[in-house]
Amino acid sequence: MTARFVIEPLAKAHKRSDFACGSDRIDSYFRETVSQDVKRKYATCFVAKEITTGRVAGFYTLSSSTVPLTEVPEALARKLPRYPSVPAVLIGWLGRHIDFAGHGLGEALLVDAIKTVAAASIGAHAVFADAIDDKAAGFYASFGFTPLIERPLTLYLPVTASLVAKLDLAAAAHTQSRAVASSPQERDGQSFVDSIAGDVDPRE
Repeated sequence: MTARFVIEPLAKAHKRSDFACGSDRIDSYFRETVSQDVKRKYATCFVAKEITTGRVAGFYTLSSSTVPLTEVPEALARKLPRYPSVPAVLIGWLGRHIDFAGHGLGEALLVDAIKTVAAASIGAHAVFADAIDDKAAGFYASFGFTPLIERPLTLYLPVTASLVAKLDLAAAAHTQSRAVASSPQERDGQSFVDSIAGDVDPRE
């Protein structure tokens, strides 16, 4: 199958002005603000680009952060060292263009983000996400994220050795037989892209 999308770091060549995911907040951030956050090193941003047209089909951002231990659900917190906070990486923004609905790109971007964190050389116990609404929170929860105690729209997922395999299965359940984007990291066994007839080249 010929790949349709590629996931790569945000660059000046990516046209952001017509991005539309259905949320004014997300659209405004991606069109007007994300490049400044990247420039100031507040965040890194990756985009899913349609190869034949160069159109941006989706994006996500990552930022280093911490989660107060007191906000982590007890079932998770009791397994952690008693430091005041937990080192983590934040998925601050994630959006998929409405024109590319039905390709599993939302799921694929989330998986790519988590695998990027898991493969990073900097220590991070968890990845967490700021959901824009209850529907988005449900999306993250379906991948195993747990809401923080005081902030139900901020969800938390420990990065463990078995996480990649579990995400492969979760993404397959989400997308079924739809063509989707793949993570850049190599995986043992059947990969996310192989298991769902992937339609995307990994980023370099």
